[in-house]
Amino acid sequence: MDVKLKICGMKLPDNIRAVAALQPDYLGFIFFRGSKRFVDGLTPSFVKNLPAGIRRTGVFVNEELNKVAELATLYGLNAVQLHGQEPVKYCIALKGLLDDAGIVLIKAFGVNEQFDFNTLSAYANVVDYFLFDTQTPDHGGSGKTFNWALLNNYSLNKPYFLSGGIGPESMEQLKEINDPRLYAIDINSRFELAPGLKDIDKLNDFKHKLPL
Repeated sequence: MDVKLKICGMKLPDNIRAVAALQPDYLGFIFFRGSKRFVDGLTPSFVKNLPAGIRRTGVFVNEELNKVAELATLYGLNAVQLHGQEPVKYCIALKGLLDDAGIVLIKAFGVNEQFDFNTLSAYANVVDYFLFDTQTPDHGGSGKTFNWALLNNYSLNKPYFLSGGIGPESMEQLKEINDPRLYAIDINSRFELAPGLKDIDKLNDFKHKLPL
């Protein structure tokens, strides 16, 4: 499978330049102030001027609608990822604000044994992709994987990003996933030397083992 790679939690300019040189498909920037990887040190012009071909993705948590649209324009985002409890009507309204700019909408869901995949049906015709992460009270970033066998309960055709504790040692398990709906692998904390500081060698090795 030609699976895409998203590297999330980008924070430090020099480190971002080194990561961008690896040419991942997506780079994720967290606009949630509660995150250790909040983008407070990055200027809009820096993000906008990243190499062409890398899709700049803004991660938001229960943010006010117009603020998301404003920041998406300011930073030149190609995708917006919603990582909170945003209801369907919020996603519909946001999609209306983003569509003219061609910005892709990703809706994240935390998955555990109690997760009801039926709740996704209402979102399926609104968002462009789902993202499945490990269920955590802190909106992701746990560094832990969820039980990927739970994805057998996912019956829709909408493609998805797989996230949550994926590290260098996850490659063999990833290769066992035979699902054409798996669109991208989303990695973050397991490739870090410190919050927001990515290990370039580990990323380079992982990227060269893709596609699955």
